[in-house]
Amino acid sequence: MKGVMTEQRSDALQRLLDEFKGTEGPLIQVLHRAQAIFGYLPVDVQRAVANGLGLPPSTVHGVVTFYNFFRTEPRGEHVISVCTGTACHVKGSERVMDILSEMLGVGLEETTQDGRFTVQGVRCIGACGLAPVIMIDDEVYGKLDRKRIEEILASFE
Repeated sequence: MKGVMTEQRSDALQRLLDEFKGTEGPLIQVLHRAQAIFGYLPVDVQRAVANGLGLPPSTVHGVVTFYNFFRTEPRGEHVISVCTGTACHVKGSERVMDILSEMLGVGLEETTQDGRFTVQGVRCIGACGLAPVIMIDDEVYGKLDRKRIEEILASFE
């Protein structure tokens, strides 16, 4: 993402760091809020957080890469979560992933070149009766086949 460290975002990060300067153990909270500002935590943001909190960059990077809720790459405008739970697996979640990969030109944990979609795998969406299932943003779509997936993706154009 070009221009991730815009002046406005940089100022917001600096205010955040000033707010937590000298407090005990604020790293995870600061990282959550920094990710809300930037959308993800690229290396330059991680370095700024490390400098602002007086921590080694390796400590910040270790926390960012340990927890799965932190992202080091930008996400698409829409996140497609493919359920890989037992019911969806049995009913064809691998086929769903193959269809999405073919249609969007990306694999799991990748973002389309136009930045519209990120595809990720999730353990269970909790809609087993509709298997196989995907969730796009907060909307669940089930009983998927190629035609249904094409219709769903077309609705985002």
